[in-house]
Amino acid sequence: MYQRFFGLRELPFELTPNPKFLFLTPRHREALSNLHYGVGSAKSLTVLVGEAGTGKTTLLRTVFESEQCSHVRWVYLNNPILTRDDFVKTLAARFELGPEAAQSKATFLAELERVLLERRSRGEVTALVVDEAQSLSNDLLEEIRLLANIETPTDKLLLLILAGQPEFGAKLNDPGLRQFKQRVALRCEIFPFELAETGAYIASRVRTAGGESSRLFTREAVMAIHQYSRGIPRTINVICDNALLGGLALERPLIDQEIVMDVVRDFDLQRNEPDRPIAEADDADMQAPEPPHESPEPVDDPPSSRALVEQIARPRRFTFFGAARR
Repeated sequence: MYQRFFGLRELPFELTPNPKFLFLTPRHREALSNLHYGVGSAKSLTVLVGEAGTGKTTLLRTVFESEQCSHVRWVYLNNPILTRDDFVKTLAARFELGPEAAQSKATFLAELERVLLERRSRGEVTALVVDEAQSLSNDLLEEIRLLANIETPTDKLLLLILAGQPEFGAKLNDPGLRQFKQRVALRCEIFPFELAETGAYIASRVRTAGGESSRLFTREAVMAIHQYSRGIPRTINVICDNALLGGLALERPLIDQEIVMDVVRDFDLQRNEPDRPIAEADDADMQAPEPPHESPEPVDDPPSSRALVEQIARPRRFTFFGAARR
């Protein structure tokens, strides 16, 4: 049965973030290293900024499940649109505090400090991770800043990691949040893919699924995918997934620019106008940033549609970069 290996539907694979199967650009690798460093060195507040769909949550989950962070107890909040009271109740539940802590902020803070001290005495580190931080109100940002004050004379008892879209980074320039911004010990940022990174990303995912990208996408198709996705991994996934499905329906094993443009029109992505016509892109733009990456050039004798489907649908154990956002 055909599996959409550019999405999460009907996949038999183990979807646990595994660095072995992550596609990391140099900027993503730097951000991942900074996150590890922030946890390992007990930085009080780390900020991760990136456009929607660029893989912030995947990086966070990779850190969660890494061996070097096995001593860390994570509290993960991915829906921070809350009132102050709801915020306290949510954290009380996530930190497994008593029912009284959810009813009183003073009790919550006392119970939280007690729990954090007990964990630290056992050699455990506790971290609060807030995803979609651009949705946080100024009131909640102030509450989070005050949580950073829970400390001993030598150690921070609660590490804070906030991940959000670029508007969150801009929000921190608000004069009313200057005390919060002063608390930021580490700040890292990830960006959409460059053209060569998009080609390498597609090749990596196809190769991991057991196929060959040169037998799936023409050079022009890859360039169109990049320009109309704006290099956003999540959008690249959607375009590739639907282009493969369209190619299967048309019994065309090689995905060309025409099929990609059909998907672009179906998803109303024409507004992502390319900076220059696809045919005018330089050959150097398609050079992969680091070997070994497959070239997206087509081959003269592509396999049959059915043989291709059987090849890429072979069950494997791997994780897709950016898939955790779905």
